[in-house]
Amino acid sequence: MVALLGSRDELLRVIEKNLDSDIHVRGNEITITGQPADNAVATRLIEELLELVRAGQNLTPDAVSRVRGMLSQPSGERPAEVLSLSILSRRGKTIRPKTLNQKHYVDAIDKHTIVFGIGPAGTGKTYLAVAKAVQALQAKQVNRIILTRPAVEAGERLGFLPGTLYDKIDPYLRPLLDALQDMLDADSIPRLMQAGTIEVAPLAYMRGRSLNDAFVILDEAQNTTPEQMKMFLTRLGFGSKMVVTGDVTQVDLPGDTQSGLRVVREILAEIDDVHFANLTSSDVVRHRLVSEIVDAYEKFDHARAQVPGGDGGQRRPVAGPQRQKPRR
Repeated sequence: MVALLGSRDELLRVIEKNLDSDIHVRGNEITITGQPADNAVATRLIEELLELVRAGQNLTPDAVSRVRGMLSQPSGERPAEVLSLSILSRRGKTIRPKTLNQKHYVDAIDKHTIVFGIGPAGTGKTYLAVAKAVQALQAKQVNRIILTRPAVEAGERLGFLPGTLYDKIDPYLRPLLDALQDMLDADSIPRLMQAGTIEVAPLAYMRGRSLNDAFVILDEAQNTTPEQMKMFLTRLGFGSKMVVTGDVTQVDLPGDTQSGLRVVREILAEIDDVHFANLTSSDVVRHRLVSEIVDAYEKFDHARAQVPGGDGGQRRPVAGPQRQKPRR
């Protein structure tokens, strides 16, 4: 009962907040009172939470809220099955999908050769893709992992950064390395990189290559041009998988440059074995405020797009004060 309801009934309060029925606990007995439909939802929620407890999982307030959210969606999948799916386990830490859309994303990576994971920050797009890559490498389904992303902000400033070329590009590739360090021993990563088993490189390094027997991840794909996206996708070799992740609401390309991620769906929509997985603010697994921030920005951009003469969500430079010409 403590595992189900939490220390000092912390989880019980979350359960009650997510239900319209009244929950009464006495000893090892839980009584549910309310309307029949509400009681049915409450019963399912508690049954799913009990299943997770039996599977040895430690329940958290976020997990309770996610299970409740899954029960409100028209899906035939049980929340306990979704949250019990294990991708990788290392030193007692298990990496698994935490929402229904994340599970569909992971399943799509298993079933398709090219998968696009599109969604806002914090939805696990890159993290889960790296986990699947490590899983495929450990299962010998591929011989190497290639992680890449466009160094959009580099430009001329890249040359002014101190150190070797690797030191210069490290800030742009650090999120991918951080994910790897959660899944592999830190001591083994340099060795695997030196052997070429793991490669982390800017997107420009992919040109002219054919990537065979590899699990290839393109991160921050919203910052590719259509030409770069085409170049990357045509690197696909035999025995390889590709996962492309990005957030179309956070494009950092200069000026009016079009994002390759925004147009690729129209181009590849009819091709078999290419899948587009969409993640939303409800799939954010960071701090709960991240989900609310994403929703607030979407609402703001939508409202601004409805205003006549609005910029449709595109940022424009703000003109500074005009300097008067000196008199002669």
